[in-house]
Amino acid sequence: MTRDTIMVLKEQDVVPFRNRVKEYAVKIKMGLVNQTKLITAASELVRNMLRYGNGGEAIIEVISKGPYTGIRLTFKDEGPGIADIPKAMQDGFSTGKSLGLGLPGTNRLVNEFDIKSELGIGTTVTIIKWANG
Repeated sequence: MTRDTIMVLKEQDVVPFRNRVKEYAVKIKMGLVNQTKLITAASELVRNMLRYGNGGEAIIEVISKGPYTGIRLTFKDEGPGIADIPKAMQDGFSTGKSLGLGLPGTNRLVNEFDIKSELGIGTTVTIIKWANG
């Protein structure tokens, strides 16, 4: 169990995906606080993928860097893309009817955050949470 690809195309796919992320986190002995941060971030990103990208693919991977072990989650959709990533990363910015805490809030919950988006092609968000960091 070092990698899983899960299609998230409807709301009912969210809970099994979250459960799978938790299984990975427990397997690498991630502490409860970091598990909660990871699952909160994953939930936000998977819901964004459903809301704005009509669903997509979520990849869960166990990764290592030196003494550190962590989980990398990659979310890929073929939605409309994000026109202004720096603006989308600001607290309070929202294209939907939400509070606009999604992307910047997610960024604060994880150790590494990367977003790439092309208009008309889609968006890929990759996050990493280290088990012991």
